[in-house]
Amino acid sequence: VRFVESGGGLVQPGGSLRLSCAGSGFPFSAYYMRWSRQAPGKERESVATITRTGDITTNVDSVKGRFIISRDNTKNTVYLQMNSLKPEDTAVYYCNAFYGLSDYWGQGTQVTVSS
Repeated sequence: VRFVESGGGLVQPGGSLRLSCAGSGFPFSAYYMRWSRQAPGKERESVATITRTGDITTNVDSVKGRFIISRDNTKNTVYLQMNSLKPEDTAVYYCNAFYGLSDYWGQGTQVTVSS
């Protein structure tokens, strides 16, 4: 199982980033996909989840209306569109594939929101 995460970086408050996570080595379309994040000194938290058929759950109230998760099963890729970014969104963002007892994690990509 392998993930290639991209799209992180340094952005000013109010800016946007789009994270991508391409998975391989497992049946991507059969798995639920999730973006989680971990800020310095804090526990990892689930940001948003998308089912195999595209149903979405946003788990963090502070990102509702700003972050959108999506997936393209033809490209084995999950995305996280992040708009109106705030300094408190600074974290390492991880993609995660899960189904049944299987649970796979990407290596993480750093997002820093700062002026």
